[in-house]
Amino acid sequence: MLTVGVLLLSGSRAFDLAVVGEVWGRDWSEEGIGRVELRWCSVGRANTRTSPYGELRATHGLSGLTECALVLVGGRRDHTADVPPPVCRALRRVASSGAMIASLCAGSFTLAAAGLLDHRQATTHWMLLDALQRAAPTADIRRDVLFTDDGDLLTSAGAVGGLDLNLHLLRRHYGAESAAAVARRLVMPPIREGGQRQYADLPLPTRSPRTGIASTMDWAITRLAEPIGVGDLRAHAGMSTRTLHREFLAATGVPPGRWLRAQRIRYAQRLLETTELPVERVARSAGLGTAANLRRRLHAELGVGPDSYRRTFRQPR
Repeated sequence: MLTVGVLLLSGSRAFDLAVVGEVWGRDWSEEGIGRVELRWCSVGRANTRTSPYGELRATHGLSGLTECALVLVGGRRDHTADVPPPVCRALRRVASSGAMIASLCAGSFTLAAAGLLDHRQATTHWMLLDALQRAAPTADIRRDVLFTDDGDLLTSAGAVGGLDLNLHLLRRHYGAESAAAVARRLVMPPIREGGQRQYADLPLPTRSPRTGIASTMDWAITRLAEPIGVGDLRAHAGMSTRTLHREFLAATGVPPGRWLRAQRIRYAQRLLETTELPVERVARSAGLGTAANLRRRLHAELGVGPDSYRRTFRQPR
């Protein structure tokens, strides 16, 4: 059983806490998620007023955090509000125990107050990045990401970025297929591209309202192992190079060549997660040619090689 603790502070954002409750407080056993004990922890086990409205009843005091494998810290209405010293001490104890700590949105300021962001990667809402850098001068602030994963310390940007981060945590604990199943139930893509390298998935194909582009995307995805390129996409869509480029940008946000490469890497990830195929075979099946090319692409996009990726996300047989 996984024990997840949620830190409750006065002014905690109701949305962040609702995301935590939706992801970790539901029965996802049909999706392969094991039992989770969710603890709501506050100073003195006091009930907590949330922003913009509502009140949450704590189930534990701060000592309840020390036995958790994962501790989640939501943002607060006022990110400059003082963090009580007992909270800082409790978070430092959790960190020293080796447990995983993750913040949602402005929750990174609570981690900064506890000194947990020193010399670590971190992010927050884009409007608060400069303030976070002032609050944690030695932190490696990432300004163009949805979330950061620095091993046992994770932070997310913005409100919805917290949902991406929690799906990422599900993926780490229970594997890609279970996380994807939960994402489908929540009507979310499993992982949104956010500029973050470590273990981030690549963009899912976004459907264009134009039938030609949608059918071309479907056609390409079923032929990833073949040596198709942008010229083949253009021929299938019956468009000029300039029109194809414009239509792909409108539909996916990226040029056709980058989209095709992303689908190949994404398919390689799925094969690494769900099969025992040798890396060389995975590379050929995904249209990436050789194991060396697959390693280079994965390192460029995710910061890890195929062996490391497979060890992290390989599904149990």
